Amino acid sequence: MSSINLDQLFQEALKAAEGAYAPYSKFRVGAALLSEDGTLFTGCNIENRSYGLTVCAERTAVFKAVSQGHRRFIALAVSTPDSEPPVGPCGACRQVLSEFMAGDAPVRFGGSGPERVDTTIGALYPFDSLHELRD
Repeated sequence: MSSINLDQLFQEALKAAEGAYAPYSKFRVGAALLSEDGTLFTGCNIENRSYGLTVCAERTAVFKAVSQGHRRFIALAVSTPDSEPPVGPCGACRQVLSEFMAGDAPVRFGGSGPERVDTTIGALYPFDSLHELRD
């Protein structure tokens, strides 16, 4: 996946959601994260009976990638197949994603219905002081 194809990236996120461990919420989430060198990383949500220990799909993908030496990502897709309307990344994920993605990096998210939201990290997490300090 050398160029950014958000349709394909979203399909990878949808596949990733199949691996979710969500026995408590019954709300599966999949994420597909594209590194700047074209490597694709996927993640799913992994719940725990102590909800505070649950890890979201987006952070799972980021942590997998970072643990393998990748630090810059150019696109993200998130799938929530157990919700008809699109559901975007939570605040904790937005914070983590902003650490490794430029403000103009594209993000697509969608549920089981036909609607998709195309946005950017900067729109999801505006006024990011880390990016402001880097500029």
